Order: sequence, then C-alpha cells, then structure tokens
Amino acid sequence: MRAWVGYLMERYQMSERKACETVELPRQSYRYKSQANEDVEIEAALRKLAQEHPRWGFKKMNAVLQKQENGWNHKRIYRVYCEMKLNIRIKPRKRLSGREKVRLSQPKQANESWSIDFMSDSLMNGKPIRTMNIMDDYNREVLWIEVRHSFPAEQMTNLLDRVAEGRGYPKQIRSDNGPEFIARHTAQWAQQHGIRWIFIQPGKPAQNGYVERMNRTYREDVLDAYLLQNLEEAQELTEEWMMMYNNQRPHQALGNLTPYEYALATEA
Repeated sequence: MRAWVGYLMERYQMSERKACETVELPRQSYRYKSQANEDVEIEAALRKLAQEHPRWGFKKMNAVLQKQENGWNHKRIYRVYCEMKLNIRIKPRKRLSGREKVRLSQPKQANESWSIDFMSDSLMNGKPIRTMNIMDDYNREVLWIEVRHSFPAEQMTNLLDRVAEGRGYPKQIRSDNGPEFIARHTAQWAQQHGIRWIFIQPGKPAQNGYVERMNRTYREDVLDAYLLQNLEEAQELTEEWMMMYNNQRPHQALGNLTPYEYALATEA
C-alpha cells in the first residue's frame, strides 16, 4: 500500500493526503518508519556496557546512555534491556524461623555448651580456605580447628563426631545461621545425639562472643601472620597455635589462667 502511495505521488503528482485517501491508507501509517535499526544500535550499546560492567543494572546503563544524547527514550531502552534478558537476578534470602536472644553465660562444667564458627582466608596462590573453629564455652578451650577448602554439612558433623570421641557430646551448640548449620542434615544429627542447637540472631555476632573473641586472636596470630602455602602448612601452624592457646595464653575472663589451668582448678 505504501508503494502505491509513492507511485501515485510520483506518477500523477498527487499530494500525500490525496494519494493516501485514494488507496485508503492512513497518513500516519504511510509516514511510519521502522525503529528496528535504532533498536539494533541500543542493543549494541547495552551489550557493550554489560560486558564492561557485568554488575550494572538498568538504571546505571540508562544513565550512561542518556548522557550520550542519542535521543533514545528510557522506555525504549528498558524494553530492549528486558528483551536481551540483562536483568540482574537477585538471589532471594532464605527465610529463617524466629531467633530468640539467648543470654551468653559461662557454663558451670565442661561439655555443657560448645560454640562453633567458620572463618575464611586464602593461600598464597589465591585459593580460598575455610576454618571450622570449635570451642568449649566453660573454660574457653579450643577443642579443634580444622582447615579445609569447604565444609559441607556432612563433613562438619563428621568432624564434630571426631571431636566428641574423646570427650563426649555437648548438651548444646551455639552458632550463627550459616547454611551448614541450618541444613536439614545438621538438624537430624543434633536430634540423634540429643543436642540442643542454639542459633544467634542474624547480625548479632556478640551473641556468640566466646568463639568470636578467639577468632580474632587466631586471625592475628596465624591467618594474618603467615603466608600460607597449602592446607597442610595451615593445619600444622594451627595445631601449634591451639597448643599455645590452651596451655600458655592466660585469659583475663578466667582469672588470668589458661583454659587447661582453669579446668584443673575448678575440678579440684
């Protein structure tokens, strides 16, 4: 139809209005110009920004394109942005059941309460490592620190079983809300051994203050003090540090006794 309008205008010198009326084509339809080429330009611009800045969302990309004064409407840019599926996927937070504040108090005997926490660092080659730190709240004794690249829930409970072989299972364990701790496997393991698992409130590390204080000392003395070559070296240095921490380092909260000295003094 548009071709006929052009033909009539050229062959018979008709006006645009008269030619459109003759072929019954609205003048807006005749004047319409496809925006496909413009969309291709927008796609190219968005693709370049996405490659250079993978974590940028629509607002940042649109702000950059608007500064270039291309005359592109933000609605058109957003339409192309969605068609290209550049929307950044936001991982939904896992809903946690209500966490109640539980007073952090020193137990009256060993194995009443353990505290557990994870720490992260990296080797010299850049490969990440994690440490699982286990403490008896009674005398601040470091029961064990394991160094690995990762700790799935099953490996974590296997390590707890290994620690419990020599001293028995605790009545309760305190931790944050990490994925390993809230896993179904962990809950089943705790129920099997009659252990009450206490979760601190999110964003309240002070509620797990005993192990958090030990973490700071461990980081200063080992993780930040050495350039770790491999897991074996990290574990060896960690075990040496545990012996020092439990046998030699006085704790003000324990009357300047070491964890072992405090345990002997209170058992006597």
